[in-house]
Amino acid sequence: MTMTDGDLAAHLAEVAGRILLEVRASGVFEGKALGKAGDQTANQFLVHALKAHRAEDGLLSEEEKDNAERLAKERVWIVDPVDGTREYGEERADWAVHVGMAVKGEPALGAVALPGAGKVLRSDQPGEVPAAPQTLRMVVSRTRPAAEATAVAEAIGAELVPMGSAGAKAMSILLGQADIYLHSGGQYEWDSMAPAAVALGWGLHASRIDGSPLVYNQSDVYMPDLLICRKEHAEMVLEKVRALG
Repeated sequence: MTMTDGDLAAHLAEVAGRILLEVRASGVFEGKALGKAGDQTANQFLVHALKAHRAEDGLLSEEEKDNAERLAKERVWIVDPVDGTREYGEERADWAVHVGMAVKGEPALGAVALPGAGKVLRSDQPGEVPAAPQTLRMVVSRTRPAAEATAVAEAIGAELVPMGSAGAKAMSILLGQADIYLHSGGQYEWDSMAPAAVALGWGLHASRIDGSPLVYNQSDVYMPDLLICRKEHAEMVLEKVRALG
């Protein structure tokens, strides 16, 4: 089966999401055990599929032992089998599956499945982002809202919207459920790569919170911060971040 990179990313994200729903519906696992089972099962599917269909590309997965060979590759698939393991284990809907590809370090392609909502959003098939309301909404962690995010929200008069996974937060802007996703509590490349690619593909702004570009396929996969929002709000948010120091 020959597919474009975009079709492959979307197909794998969607199928992995269906597998995860089946694992959860089986009733065999619950809580943390469910999260672990889901992570491992979805990871095996994604890793085997990518090695079968894109063997020459590099690969980085949250659930797979890192291989330094990816650093020499121009094209590197970066996946998160279950973004929001806690939410998945708690049988919530705000979790996601990330399948993305960085090309020369840039977030070039991505698909984010939201299995709880039955949606797959992809960078190569952008839709129209709904207009922002008069009072902006800033999506934040439902368990650990970042201090910078809450401070910026207060400064611009934005309403806080608690939500689970990074992918769910980023996609909430595309779906018209929120307007700004500002994160400063630390993440890893697999948390943001596919969502950032999708956001950029849909015409949104995606950067570090100092305004610098997001760079992937690094030897250190830790990423301290992230901003995804509509382009018309980016400078305002970045200015508030600078003002807060």
